[in-house]
Amino acid sequence: MSKYKNVTTIIFDLGGVIIDLDWNLCIHNFENLGIFNMKNLVSTTLQKGFVLDYEMGMITDAQFRDEIRKNASGEVADHQIDHAWTSLLVGIPEEKLNLLSELKKKYKILMLSNTNNLSFRYSEKMFEVNGKNINDFFDKCYLSYKMKLAKPKPEIFEALLEDAGVKAEECLFLDDGIHNIETASELGMQTWLVEPYTSLSLNDF
Repeated sequence: MSKYKNVTTIIFDLGGVIIDLDWNLCIHNFENLGIFNMKNLVSTTLQKGFVLDYEMGMITDAQFRDEIRKNASGEVADHQIDHAWTSLLVGIPEEKLNLLSELKKKYKILMLSNTNNLSFRYSEKMFEVNGKNINDFFDKCYLSYKMKLAKPKPEIFEALLEDAGVKAEECLFLDDGIHNIETASELGMQTWLVEPYTSLSLNDF
């Protein structure tokens, strides 16, 4: 029996909830390029500095790469940066894709992600299975770099609610960041703090 009541809309974070992440691999790959301070520049749930600027769509892919190059000890090509950056995104377990498909039969399924152009374009390909694409799994994706807003600020949640035409109390929000969960809860959403590599079951909804 689900503990969530009168839910019409389920809102998923992407990285850490749908896509498994490996920050250690990402940092290791940057270190192999002679960039040793990425652990100080990235966060599992709360970005800052130029990384946050990138996730809010304030700088371009090229500007993001140039900021990373400032921390490099030698020449680093675009494709090397792109590979190291996206190596964070490990993949989507098949059972989560199946879960999304089943949930979409009953609920409005939305994505709310702090992400960026490079990461999202890479992530989209992970949904291309059995002739499907990301639009088969989500009714709409709300992305920080396109909205120029980012979690945990309430404005990004409010923009989603208004655009989707749903009430906060009928939404279930899943995220791996406690600050994001707290904001959603304060706005009246039902919430689920997802631990890394958690299996999600249809019976939980």
